[in-house]
Amino acid sequence: MVVSQVIGTAMGCVISPCVFWVFYNAFTDMGQPGTAYPAPYALVYRSMAMLGIEGFSALPSHCLQLCYEFFFASILINGIRHSVGKKWAKYIPLPMAMAIPFYIGSYIAIDMCVGSLILFVWQKLNRAKTDAFGPAVASGLICGDGIWTLPSSILALAKVTPPICMKFLSSSDNARVDAFLGS
Repeated sequence: MVVSQVIGTAMGCVISPCVFWVFYNAFTDMGQPGTAYPAPYALVYRSMAMLGIEGFSALPSHCLQLCYEFFFASILINGIRHSVGKKWAKYIPLPMAMAIPFYIGSYIAIDMCVGSLILFVWQKLNRAKTDAFGPAVASGLICGDGIWTLPSSILALAKVTPPICMKFLSSSDNARVDAFLGS
């Protein structure tokens, strides 16, 4: 396992800068909010740095109050989960799991929802195989998503456009697109 970690770390030292270089050359607006690759972590880390420099005055109004309220709400929800027993606890959401999309982005929540739905259906069809192979399939899908980043960036650099595009829009933007397509 240690040898695998050393090999993986060495590969990451070569692959990560290559992927960054490809993305940097493929997209002139990389890292800008609202683009194909907005770099959400960069915005989070910049905001944390600004908060460290400017203090709580850098936060929007009522932000600190909301942080306190959600902190105590998560403690309350976790307390309820632990007090109701295993039978009912599975129906109460984990506050940490609910916070992940706010930190990472909504695309992870959509992937997790689809994956959970597939796992739920698979469990109904064959519980034994799900228990045996579920973690391996999930790990493979996660790794596959990460590995696809390099070919995807190479195709983007070559200006290859996909034959189909899927995007989630707000209801008002969707109405404008439908009106445009209808005319």
